[in-house]
Amino acid sequence: MSDSPVSAPVGPTAVLDVWCELQCADCRSALADLHALRERYGDRLELRLRHFPLEKHKHAFAAAQAAEEAAEQGKGWAYVEAVLGRVEELDREGEPFLVEVARELGLSAEEFDTALIDGRHILIVDADQAEGKAIGVTGTPTYVIDGERLDGGKSQEGLRERIEQIADRLLAEQG
Repeated sequence: MSDSPVSAPVGPTAVLDVWCELQCADCRSALADLHALRERYGDRLELRLRHFPLEKHKHAFAAAQAAEEAAEQGKGWAYVEAVLGRVEELDREGEPFLVEVARELGLSAEEFDTALIDGRHILIVDADQAEGKAIGVTGTPTYVIDGERLDGGKSQEGLRERIEQIADRLLAEQG
């Protein structure tokens, strides 16, 4: 998922895949690092949300579908951040909470409700999860940059610095 405009950024870019689950408190903690990376790199580092709903969280799969609907409506990252900021409410309230967050962000709550019923985003979520499993993702958050997998599910300690080292090298190589 990306909210990026269709036009490509000028100059070198790097891609950071962020394997995330919206019912995950560790993913909420990772938001500070993602904000810092956005601040440092701007459009030169593309952050791509990749879905990896964990079975232990019963609303995670629906939340991933809802995030895709938010992206389709132009506010994917804003939605992700809003849901992650209120993980406990998602735990308690489930799908009605996902629709309420959409409403709060000015998105079409009716479309969210319909998307969760008709499953229009299931294939995207399934594909992300399958790819994650294929490359060894076992928990969230997990980051992949330049083919290197960094597991943040155990600890975020030092991960942003490692991502910055790889991003700096990639951007320097591109010129």
